Amino acid sequence: MEHTAKPVAIPGLRDIPAAEAAKDKLVSSFRRRGIFTAIMSGMTYGTYTAFMTLAMTMGVWSVWYGGESGLSEFSTLFLLGALGAATTDTCSALWAVLIATFRGKMGDFFRCVKSKPGLILIGAAVIGGPLASTCYVLGLKSAGSIIVPISALCPAIGTILSRFLFKQPLTPRTLLGIFICFGASALIGSTGLAEDAPPDLFLGLAFGFLAAFGWGLEGCVGGYATSMIDPEIGITIRQVTSGLTNLCVLVPIFAFFGGDSAFTMITTAFTDTTAMPWFLVAGLGAWFGFMLWYKGNAMCGTALGMACNGAFSFWGPFFCWIVLGLWFGQDGFALAPIAWLAAVIMVIGIFIIAVNPLEYFKKKG
Repeated sequence: MEHTAKPVAIPGLRDIPAAEAAKDKLVSSFRRRGIFTAIMSGMTYGTYTAFMTLAMTMGVWSVWYGGESGLSEFSTLFLLGALGAATTDTCSALWAVLIATFRGKMGDFFRCVKSKPGLILIGAAVIGGPLASTCYVLGLKSAGSIIVPISALCPAIGTILSRFLFKQPLTPRTLLGIFICFGASALIGSTGLAEDAPPDLFLGLAFGFLAAFGWGLEGCVGGYATSMIDPEIGITIRQVTSGLTNLCVLVPIFAFFGGDSAFTMITTAFTDTTAMPWFLVAGLGAWFGFMLWYKGNAMCGTALGMACNGAFSFWGPFFCWIVLGLWFGQDGFALAPIAWLAAVIMVIGIFIIAVNPLEYFKKKG
């Protein structure tokens, strides 16, 4: 007698499509939050830039840069640039340690420092802190806020490096969006190429490119490490490493070659009651900016995270205009109309990177 096999019911089989849909929804939500985090990092980075630039025009800094201090030309450019970056990063490190202590995370900090991701973050911090941040400050002092969009080329470098190091995919749509963002940055940068351009413009642009390379490498590697470490712990490792390396290594080296006393310069800078409050504000902005940058890269990938963060090429000059131009009445920080147009173009570029426009509007229709 021939028997016909009956179909066997597999528990939960009908739930697989629903589970996959729920998973896709969760991934999409996580990615959107990563995009928002990366965009916010660019905004807070703009505030850090503005208040650091402000601090370096006040108190003893105005004397140092005014030519009445007797500093050599080498010290005026390199030593003061490194000292400005060191002061900001040290203030940011203090904020990071205070916040981690308040939230009871310092035990995690000491444990993570000795881990592989922690060591990776220390290496990334040396590249992005003493090297890239100092080049950024040198660029700002040499050429003004025009170097902000130049340094925003770091997403391109980070994207290329992440493709080779971590095999992160690059679709034609992503490349198109990144290209649009870079075009917007170029438009913003072109506003500084006028008759009243700073005398050290091209030197400042060179420093801006060096900063872009350093931050591109740091964003690529740091975002990878932060995916395994709490972002608040990661940024504490980053800022403590950067602040200590700047103060204990880079500033003394530049002071030696400039014929100045590193101890005297550091002590004078940190006891200046006029500029230090603004360095503290800049340090808090740097803490938020870098923490959100690392977190955004970890959440949505280096290419997308750094492209969204790259909007600081607009936020930097924008907040410099608000703080230094409107608030403190300093000349040279007004935004040209082309900068506003470039900001809109950059938003379009970020939108193209984040979502497929055809699918997005199809769902809306």
